[in-house]
Amino acid sequence: MSAIRETQTKVVTKPVALSGVGTRAMDLLSSVRFGVVLLVLLAGACMVGMLIMQVNMDGFDKYYAALTPSQQLLYGGLGFFDIYHTWYFNVMLLVLSLNIILSSIDHLPGAWTFISRKKLDASAPWLAGQEQHAALTVEGESAGAVAERTAAAARALGLKARVSEKGGVSFVFAERGAWNRLGAYAVHVGLLVIFVGGFMTARFGHTGQMFLRPGETSAEMTEQVFLDTGKPSQVKLDLPFEVECTDIQQKLLERQGGISPSNTLDWLTRIRIKDPERGETEALVHLNRPYDYRGYRFFQSSFTPEGKARQIRLLATPEQGGEAQELTIPRDGGATLADGTRVEFKDFFPDFTLEGGRPSTASPDYNNPAAALRVTNREGKLERAYAFQGARAEDAPMAGRAVAGYKFRLADFERVGDAHILSVQKDPGATVVYVGFLLLTLTLGAVFFFAHQRVWARIEPREAGGFEVTIGGNTNRNKLGFEDRFRKLVAAVDGRR
Repeated sequence: MSAIRETQTKVVTKPVALSGVGTRAMDLLSSVRFGVVLLVLLAGACMVGMLIMQVNMDGFDKYYAALTPSQQLLYGGLGFFDIYHTWYFNVMLLVLSLNIILSSIDHLPGAWTFISRKKLDASAPWLAGQEQHAALTVEGESAGAVAERTAAAARALGLKARVSEKGGVSFVFAERGAWNRLGAYAVHVGLLVIFVGGFMTARFGHTGQMFLRPGETSAEMTEQVFLDTGKPSQVKLDLPFEVECTDIQQKLLERQGGISPSNTLDWLTRIRIKDPERGETEALVHLNRPYDYRGYRFFQSSFTPEGKARQIRLLATPEQGGEAQELTIPRDGGATLADGTRVEFKDFFPDFTLEGGRPSTASPDYNNPAAALRVTNREGKLERAYAFQGARAEDAPMAGRAVAGYKFRLADFERVGDAHILSVQKDPGATVVYVGFLLLTLTLGAVFFFAHQRVWARIEPREAGGFEVTIGGNTNRNKLGFEDRFRKLVAAVDGRR
């Protein structure tokens, strides 16, 4: 029998022990203190992400190369280069979300009682113990009439009043802003929406780059990632559409200056999106004005600083003499002279030189600019010509000779880089995060700028005549505002103040 009893005791106590562990775990997960600790840890991880350049940012290669080998090993091993995609960041986000949900479940019933089960009566000692209280002697036809007068005074001050009677005593209960008790839970919802959006971005989002020259088309972006190899590497991601670059432009502070960022007001990239589902869409991407399409956002990221020309202005002088004709030709475009000769702009060299007898550029700067032309005469014969500026138009290599009966001089040109690099971001959680922050802002404003104010009045007849009115009230915030409203209510009920 003792053996049987011992076995039964073990069977009974084991589930109890497991239940105790589960209860402690649930208490920890729903603890506000635990949530604050998680929030601090998440904030610390975000600080790491701000202080240490992330792998998907422009210039990461140079940043990574400047680190010491030990820093590269340590930061890479801890996932600091891509911290928002690490397992521990997502686990903290998930556990904090669970903590918010469980904490809300624990405390919501208590807050809901302020709305569902209102306290309509109160004892005189309880009222005297409230943060705001007063005792009055007033005259009236009856306790009910005094109660109605008190309720009317409360309504005049913006309170919702209700009159009741219990045990021969009349009561007035008045309040405003009861919904404020639920404001904290609306804040929790805003936080959860932000966390959901952040998780969607971390799990399904991508940020890459797209290299575009005028006339080129791309259907992929290149994303830099930090793999388990311990070094950053690049992967190509396909897009559900093609992007054709139709034009690039650079607005300069000094028109005749260089194309460095310090002399640039804006970079403009004109693209044509070819979508099998939606057809073609023309778009313009500015420096501070990205373009959104099907969940993808296109930003200006960088450019190739080799000097090119967006358009050129030529002077074509007849070989046999005569007035020069002026032509303005866009990149990869053409124009026709009065006699039908066709001139096309094929290439541009910022610092023209010959390498092995072939035209090239000695540097990316505009030291010796030259435009390569293709000229078609009236008979259809094709020839190549080069147009230079100033004195170089006569003495530069491959210059000074007539082509198709004309000598060409480069009068002016619009400066621009060789190519633009667009940052392409797919952020499925962006809209969700924006909604969450909007909700969080509104709810925080509602929580802190409004308050749940409650007032009770107990009306009892006095043996010497008249009625004893005991008033008390409290508020969950904005105590100064409530004190002023309470004082006005007491004065209105007294009638003699």
